[in-house]
Amino acid sequence: MSNITSEMTPFSVLTAAMVQDNGNHSIVLPADWLQGRTAYGGLSAALCLQATLRSLEDLPPLRSAQFCFVGPATGKLSISSDVLRKGKSTTLVGCDLTGDSGLAVRSTLCFGAGRTSSHDHQSFVMPKVAGPEDCPGYYVWPDRPNFMSHFDGRLAAGARPRTLGAKPEMTVWLRHHDAGDDASLVRLLALADALPPPSLVLSKEFIPISTMTWSIDMLDDKPFTSTGWWLVQATANTSREGYSAQETVIWSPDGKPVLVARQNVTIFG
Repeated sequence: MSNITSEMTPFSVLTAAMVQDNGNHSIVLPADWLQGRTAYGGLSAALCLQATLRSLEDLPPLRSAQFCFVGPATGKLSISSDVLRKGKSTTLVGCDLTGDSGLAVRSTLCFGAGRTSSHDHQSFVMPKVAGPEDCPGYYVWPDRPNFMSHFDGRLAAGARPRTLGAKPEMTVWLRHHDAGDDASLVRLLALADALPPPSLVLSKEFIPISTMTWSIDMLDDKPFTSTGWWLVQATANTSREGYSAQETVIWSPDGKPVLVARQNVTIFG
């Protein structure tokens, strides 16, 4: 698919287009935000989060979420959110996204208030890499999916797709081209899946892929970047028998880990 470079829809305009519709929320995605004929996984997840935040008031910070990508998210998308359980400090929400082909995403989002704890530990160490201004552009190959044109990427370490002999991993500075609220979790979630699967480093040519499941854990209740940049490190742990298991970690520019994710991707080739 050719890369769309004109008549782009900024992310802030896209999310503002979501409307209430018979108790749910709905949106029709422009072609420049698609991966092939469907929304890419990160955008579908971000829309589920946005609809949930609009539907339910006074939710505590997001702590984790699981997304199962059941089918293509095409046409007019409808998103419904329902509280599964509400406790003293946590709220579990179920959210379904459906399109013209039926159920596209089934998700569970866990929100939890902070609490006093004697524990203060984290093991994620930000890689020592050059800043984004000193790294080469990342999205430089032709015929990349349309939605990637909405992101600025700088390759800090690792490899691009189709780099035979390289390890299936990449560390990339990422930001939205559209400036917006840099504390928005919806924006961060859309960006968290903006890289191609690192297993494609092993490919001789571009091949179809499809995410089946995506699980995220928030490591900070108020992630923020003062520059718009996030450092995203994606690693394929396995890639065999047509499936790849991968891990993604995201840091703010000041070295604070904000999100870790696990993803299972189908590889059609």
